[in-house]
Amino acid sequence: MKSLGKTTLMLLAIDLALVLVALWAAFWLRFNFDIPDEYARLAMQAVPWCLAGYGAGLSFARVYRHVWSYIGLPELRQLGLGILFGGLLTAAAVLMQRMPSFPRSVLLLQPLIALLLLGAARAGWRTLVERRALGGAMGRRLIIVGLLQDASDALRALKGSQQWNPVGIVSPSAAEVGRTLQNVRVLGQTAALAEICEQEQAHAALIASPPGSEARRDALMSAAGSRVALLTMPRPDEWLKTESAGPRKIELEDLLGRTQVQLDEAGLADLMSGQTVLVTGAGGSIGSELCRQVARFGIARLVCVDVSEYAVYQLEQEMRASHPQMHGHYYTANVREADRLRAIAMRHRPAVVLHAAAYKHVPLMEELNEIEALRTNVQGTLNAARVAGECGARRFVMISTDKAVNPTNVMGASKRLAELMVQGVATEYAGTQYVSVRFGNVLGSSGSVVPLFTAQIARGGPVTVTHPEIVRYFMTIPEAAQLVLQAGLMGRSGQIFVLDMGEPMKIVELARMLIRLSGKTEEEIPISYTGLRPGEKLYEELLADDETTEPTPHPKLRIAKSAGQRLDIAAVTHWITQAGPLPAEDALRQWLHEQVPEYGPRTVPLRRG
Repeated sequence: MKSLGKTTLMLLAIDLALVLVALWAAFWLRFNFDIPDEYARLAMQAVPWCLAGYGAGLSFARVYRHVWSYIGLPELRQLGLGILFGGLLTAAAVLMQRMPSFPRSVLLLQPLIALLLLGAARAGWRTLVERRALGGAMGRRLIIVGLLQDASDALRALKGSQQWNPVGIVSPSAAEVGRTLQNVRVLGQTAALAEICEQEQAHAALIASPPGSEARRDALMSAAGSRVALLTMPRPDEWLKTESAGPRKIELEDLLGRTQVQLDEAGLADLMSGQTVLVTGAGGSIGSELCRQVARFGIARLVCVDVSEYAVYQLEQEMRASHPQMHGHYYTANVREADRLRAIAMRHRPAVVLHAAAYKHVPLMEELNEIEALRTNVQGTLNAARVAGECGARRFVMISTDKAVNPTNVMGASKRLAELMVQGVATEYAGTQYVSVRFGNVLGSSGSVVPLFTAQIARGGPVTVTHPEIVRYFMTIPEAAQLVLQAGLMGRSGQIFVLDMGEPMKIVELARMLIRLSGKTEEEIPISYTGLRPGEKLYEELLADDETTEPTPHPKLRIAKSAGQRLDIAAVTHWITQAGPLPAEDALRQWLHEQVPEYGPRTVPLRRG
């Protein structure tokens, strides 16, 4: 504190000295560079009032909280306000003294000159500090990619950085080529990024364009032939999680450009705060993210259920570290065992049940494991739904999939059957709101193509894609979990929500992006096509042919309206129970088609070993 006080007094002394220089300069200018003796005496009489007025004005504006090394426009505006106050106080004091023939123009000139001198002193100091920093460590050479407006934000964020040295800008706009921003020149357009990076010997390219913009994708493709690392600035949520606010490696999520989900925070807090939440499949990618999301809303207890011991252990370690105040209960249990699930639910009486437990790997469930898909996805969902009603839960939310729409595979048909199960149970328990949420592929989730492609790239390729025209909808894990919670809050019993998945993406395009993000080219990591797998479609649908959608207050959620298909729950459970451990495949598929008429035959033959 003593050191801070000394620094403030020193800066105040410097400013007041410059204020006095401004006073004499004002007199000097007023009298054409030759001040008469009598007016020099008047200036001397005004000095104490000038020091007092400007000292009070600058202190009132709190300009001595500024750090000169990082001075910017906001600080200069605050400085101008302090000088204005000081000038008014000085003028009032001088006029009240009724000094004979005191030149009024001096009172107008002095604040202007003082603003110039004090502003110049601060700007000069910042320039000196930056030059010293650059002289000490020039930093790695960096190209900034984006329009001038986006590049300006990035340059401000990099000011004073000793790690990076911006040497040029690459813009998607031809009109901006040749222009200069903060002494950094626009060297060319995005298409020439690789050549420009090589010419400037740049170590990296910082993508300043907004998430999801074409400029980001163009930059990635343009850098394919270079060895330049692609960077981006942290997302808003990452500024709070990391000690360093500098550029980070660009990730696939940055290229997809999914806009941030707007949650009804107050409504979710009202639903969950102080309550018990039970999550099935809690150790999976979606289930674990649901646990992270609900923990933010001040829940009293989190009950986690998963069949995998290791997944439950990992989740327990993470949640204990991130939410030590929350009471967590971690169970290894299978949703197919109704009695075990009922015992857990009756012990904790959850207000909200989030059902994420499922088998979801299409080819694996398509051959040899069909009955397992029915036992877990259908019977397991029925068990979880009924247990939620029996224990008095207010909300039950099931995670469904776009593969449940006009399914061509057992996994998709089993999830459609699970949706019908939930709607059937909804008629049995009026006190519980039952909702299903249907969405597409989730980036980075277990069993998704991203981990597979990443592993194939690490091995040196090839990256295997089933078909050059196959497309899928994608969203990030946090986005999927947040929309599940929002749908659970908004939904009425029996509704199926469809998430806005944005534009579908070709899987081969996704593979190319991942190859480029790894710093490789398609010559080094080739892409090979293996043909459609059993039950796989070229594209997924979010709505069946006989369905329409209704809008909701949330822009990313719509309600699927179907013809109201009824299901005989008792008959379904009886068939699954009596089918045995290895039922005949044709009989199973025939029965599944009877329950889900839109379930169609496979488009490719099964591969048998």
